[in-house]
Amino acid sequence: MDAIVVGIDVSKERLDVHVLPAGEAFAVSRDAAGLEILVGRLQSLAPGTVAVEATGGFETVVAASLSAAGLAVVVVNPAQVRAFAQALGKRAKTDPIDAAVIARFVAATNPEVRPLPDKQTRMLADLVIRRRQIIQMIVAERQREKRASAPMKKSIARLLKALQKELTAIDQAIDDAVRGSPIWREKEDLLTSVPGIGSTIARTIIAELPEIGSLDRRQIAALAGLAPWTRQSGKWRGKSFIGGGRTVVRSALFMGALVAARHNPALRAFHQRLIAAGKPKMVAVIAVARKLLTILNAIVRDRRPWQTA
Repeated sequence: MDAIVVGIDVSKERLDVHVLPAGEAFAVSRDAAGLEILVGRLQSLAPGTVAVEATGGFETVVAASLSAAGLAVVVVNPAQVRAFAQALGKRAKTDPIDAAVIARFVAATNPEVRPLPDKQTRMLADLVIRRRQIIQMIVAERQREKRASAPMKKSIARLLKALQKELTAIDQAIDDAVRGSPIWREKEDLLTSVPGIGSTIARTIIAELPEIGSLDRRQIAALAGLAPWTRQSGKWRGKSFIGGGRTVVRSALFMGALVAARHNPALRAFHQRLIAAGKPKMVAVIAVARKLLTILNAIVRDRRPWQTA
């Protein structure tokens, strides 16, 4: 018997559901009552996988509710789903069609089901995201300040003061959250033992990459979007690229790699060897980021801090 697969397209007001192989389709509201109905119907079907497309945060409550009900949930990448739809020749786009495509995508690719982050980890992720947003606002206001008139500069100064105050409060909330959790505190201490990794990068990894230490080096590199894509056809070989994965984690590791390439003895030597071998600077930094992630993964897995050779 074919395994039952469920695809769910999430919008602000409702959830469109498609069940394979039966082809059953229905919709519920995206509220407490609708989620209760959805959970009941899906539990009676006992699906092998329930797939929810990432939709700007609207999917979070849905995925958490389904996971709490004991259903195997995966959150799929919308770009991959659209590419799959195009490969099928599905040009029309409506919510019911999208739900069917999501179900077919999961049936074809069989993505691995991983536990969703718990409530505490999601809270830390929200704080980290908010911190990044505030920093972006501060940078934008400072850029405006350079070309602003005198009255505008006063307004910008007031706003910058408020943003700095909010940033301090967010940093304190993040610190309290991490220091209040023995597991997170241990992880942060392990991660920051590596030269090039500060508290901000460590806390981003804890919040956005909770799988660290539980996967092998290839899997963790793929999650972070640091696994190279090889382009080859016959005797022709194109350049490899990285992409996909968790952009926030990749950006944090890239910044860590820039620091590590200068101040981490092992990674500095690795970076210099790549440059001496003629590798472009960007390729060398990406390689350092990937090696840095491999080191961090092993350190958290073995619960042993960085040791200088």
